[in-house]
Amino acid sequence: MKYRDISRRTFAAGAAATGLAAFWRPAFGAKLAMPTSPVDLNVVDVAGNLALTQKAIEAYAAAKPQVVGRINFTKAPAPELPGKLKAQQDAGRVDIDLVLTGTDALSAGVTQGLWVPLLPDRQDSLPNLQDIYLPAAWNMQGLAQGQGVVVTYYPSGPLIEYMPSAVPQPPKTAADLLAWAKANPGGFIYARPANSGPGRTFIMGLPYILGDSDPKDPEKGWDKTWAYLKELGETIEYYPTGTGATMKELGEGTRSMTASTTGWDINPRVLGTVPKEAAVAALQGFHWVADAHYMAVPKGVGDDKLAVLLDLMNWLLQPAQQAYTFDNGYFYPGPAVKGVTLDQAPKESQDAIKEFGRPEYDALISGNPIELPLAPDKLVIAFRIWDEQVGGQKVKK
Repeated sequence: MKYRDISRRTFAAGAAATGLAAFWRPAFGAKLAMPTSPVDLNVVDVAGNLALTQKAIEAYAAAKPQVVGRINFTKAPAPELPGKLKAQQDAGRVDIDLVLTGTDALSAGVTQGLWVPLLPDRQDSLPNLQDIYLPAAWNMQGLAQGQGVVVTYYPSGPLIEYMPSAVPQPPKTAADLLAWAKANPGGFIYARPANSGPGRTFIMGLPYILGDSDPKDPEKGWDKTWAYLKELGETIEYYPTGTGATMKELGEGTRSMTASTTGWDINPRVLGTVPKEAAVAALQGFHWVADAHYMAVPKGVGDDKLAVLLDLMNWLLQPAQQAYTFDNGYFYPGPAVKGVTLDQAPKESQDAIKEFGRPEYDALISGNPIELPLAPDKLVIAFRIWDEQVGGQKVKK
């Protein structure tokens, strides 16, 4: 059976079972005309999102060859993308059609005016997002300021991941973590927040853990957090530019502890990068800081391609396609829409999460507050302050 046949059948069953089918009826209003011949699309991933969505995007192309030709997938570091887009837009030659991004590049693009406004401008071409999204995913949608659409969601972290053989008594508080790091210089690591989900979740979660005056204001409300990060930084040898390097070092035994999230805990153990026996801890005063991946369209993309991209967004928000976002736990759980369960996911995903998932996550997710990350302008400020005052001079590329 072809992949696209499975997708259609699963969606029909899933929509009927969850009562969601009606939400994919487009609202009334003018819609962009679909192209009369196939268009090629260039998709850039700066968040690792293709691990969750590439199969579904390829299935869209297979199902609609009349409007989609070749889809080219590329990956890039999040901090580099805004400058590249701005240069292309200034030159009038934009060759990126869709960006799959976390809050990092999304925020930079919002503050620089790089994205096509999608909501409310194109709401007639999209599902009723508030109706289909999980409540926390709908909250994350607000951060996009209408310039992106949530495609995947997870409660994220911050979690502390460690090797029990090296850390027999894991830290229970932020003070414990700092004391351990001082006693074991170089043993703790996290990546540059501007290009790392666990890195930015770690710094955004600390104001809640430390009891800072305003967790939403990194410039005026993070006195305890910045002081803590500077002191912790004295024990850190260097900061990698991406999370993958931190997990590699944890797996190799070069480091004993790192900042993590649910997905970055599960997926590297599935892949064998980190040993299965690695464990996680949540520090006292822990609040989840949610995370999401977004679909954003750069300004300069033509209407023919925009029509296809909006249709693709509809496709990716269908339950059958959302079920693929369980993946191997990379963004656990992953789905942004209601009613998508693990038993709808491919068997490979089910098996991986059953073996490497953690039963305690259900209690952690239900038993602790889930906070929104910083607003785009505040996140940009947080990245700047971290680069200037904490770790910018120790970033290792």
